[in-house]
Amino acid sequence: MPLRVTFLGTAGAIPTTDRNPSSVFVAREGEELLFDAGEGTQRQMMRFGTGFSVSQLFVTHCHGDHVLGIPGLLQTMAFNDREEPLAIHTPHGTRGQIKGLINALGNRPSFPVRINEVGDGDVAYRADEYEVRAFGTDHDTRSVGYALLEDDRKGRFDRERAEELGVPVGPKFSRLHEGESVELEDGTVVDPEQVVGDSRPGRSIVYTGDTRPTEATIEVADDPDLLIHDATFADDRADRAAETAHATARQAAEIANRAGADRLALLHLSSRYAGYTADHEEQAREVFAGDPDAVFVPDDGDALEIPYPDGDET
Repeated sequence: MPLRVTFLGTAGAIPTTDRNPSSVFVAREGEELLFDAGEGTQRQMMRFGTGFSVSQLFVTHCHGDHVLGIPGLLQTMAFNDREEPLAIHTPHGTRGQIKGLINALGNRPSFPVRINEVGDGDVAYRADEYEVRAFGTDHDTRSVGYALLEDDRKGRFDRERAEELGVPVGPKFSRLHEGESVELEDGTVVDPEQVVGDSRPGRSIVYTGDTRPTEATIEVADDPDLLIHDATFADDRADRAAETAHATARQAAEIANRAGADRLALLHLSSRYAGYTADHEEQAREVFAGDPDAVFVPDDGDALEIPYPDGDET
């Protein structure tokens, strides 16, 4: 089951010629999610071929570089004769700001738009086999991060063992794999634990938005497959990071270590570093406990497939 992340916007508050403001697109088995929508997000979606079939938009906070793309995006969706509803999730106390953006052009969208306010620990969205959970962040306005957390998967079915126990090939295999005991023709009962292994972990992605380092980022997911963390500054402006409620690349890597993250994407780079990201990657890699190549500053348009932790395809 594919899980794909496309980095639509990787810049800080001020865009550069190479980097758009914040936006991350996630596609999972035909469902499309968008995390933040900075100015020009709709153009990035066209440019990198994601399409506009987004069902859920998750806003980390209402600073312009994270939300100014919403009016244009909604207008484009309407021009494309969209009828499907769109849910916009946003921190508690920001409903009015989002509503103002929706109505900024003086016309209501031609499709239903629902605004859902969320806070630390809330399940913003629950779907089949996964949820998106909000967690508290530390920025200079109302803010949250989001974690996409897949459910545990069923254990592997041991077909050979099932046949040894006399289970006939067919529907009883499925019933056992679903956790139901089955009775054979001779009256023998076969229980699922005899032929099904332990449950296997799903995948997880944590997206912080803008934030100082926080414990909540560490606690929201066990060993996330991908942590997308604020890394607005390098070490040379660590004081500035603290003052403006952001993080450095080194701090992001420290959080990644404590969270047990497999990979770390450094986002929201200040325009001061336009065209030069080597210091961010070098400083993060100095402290990252995992594979140094798993720490990276993505460019706009970079896409990443998230495999299952055990290497299986299902």
